[in-house]
Amino acid sequence: MRAARLISLVLLLQSRGTMTAGELARELEVSERTVYRDVEALSAAGVPVYADQGRNGGYRLVGGYRTRLTGLSREEAEALFLSGLPGPAGEMGLADAVAAAELKVLAALPATLRDAPVRAGQRFHLDAPGWFGDAGTPPLLRDLARAVWRDETVVLRYRKDREVTRTVDPYGLVLKNGTWYLVGRVGGQPRTYRVDRVKAVEPAGAVFERDETFDLARQWDEQAAAFVRSMLREEITVRLTPDGLRLLRFAVEPVAAEQAAETAGEPDERGRRVATLRVESLEVAASQLMQLGAEVEVLGPPSLRARIADGAARLAALYAG
Repeated sequence: MRAARLISLVLLLQSRGTMTAGELARELEVSERTVYRDVEALSAAGVPVYADQGRNGGYRLVGGYRTRLTGLSREEAEALFLSGLPGPAGEMGLADAVAAAELKVLAALPATLRDAPVRAGQRFHLDAPGWFGDAGTPPLLRDLARAVWRDETVVLRYRKDREVTRTVDPYGLVLKNGTWYLVGRVGGQPRTYRVDRVKAVEPAGAVFERDETFDLARQWDEQAAAFVRSMLREEITVRLTPDGLRLLRFAVEPVAAEQAAETAGEPDERGRRVATLRVESLEVAASQLMQLGAEVEVLGPPSLRARIADGAARLAALYAG
């Protein structure tokens, strides 16, 4: 445990230059007293860690000291070669950079771990696009990736229902089920655009100041959750068997299934529970709930109950012979 922490401390100083004891403690999730002891241990082992005094002081490595990746375990080394996404990186024009980085990591590994990329490649493969999606690369993806890297404001010509022009600060790119999305800000407000609907990208001639508190993963999760909630406009009442409650998440939106489980009442003598379920529309709900058969009963509204009853009757008639 301590050996891994010492290596992490050296790598932090190697990548960031000067860091205070407080900053190191936060990164390593230890106390400042532990940082002081770790620095003493590194110095005793011959690692040239130097303490700068004063207001802007901190710890740094002396003389351009660099460590080789001899502290990596086999699991960590193999994980390094799983962390890259060769397909998406290639689509963004970064295939050469990824290959070069992997070669440098490989050169720094000890001989006993140099089979890590082969072992990882033999065992894991990421196929990001969906089965029936178009796996083609959006033609303007590389232009947008370049703008994202450089924090360059761009003017987009974008088409959904109609063609519009927007001046966007491009904060990041997200790959979801084989489809690329641009996450950015327009007039300070968050916006998301499907990259394959972008018809033109022009530099706006300005560099924006990135909000350092911006978290791309959190922003994407929040927007995705808000989008799903906005779709669920109708509310219905259902009675679910234990199996029905368990399987509901495979038939409807997961967030709706979670909310239904939270609102479910006490089980009756047969273990069935009444719950409120939010759905996109009654038509969509009929299609979704028919998948669960007798594990779910629609109690209301009456129009949806009648629709499912009619569907069940027609299905029974089809198989009666």
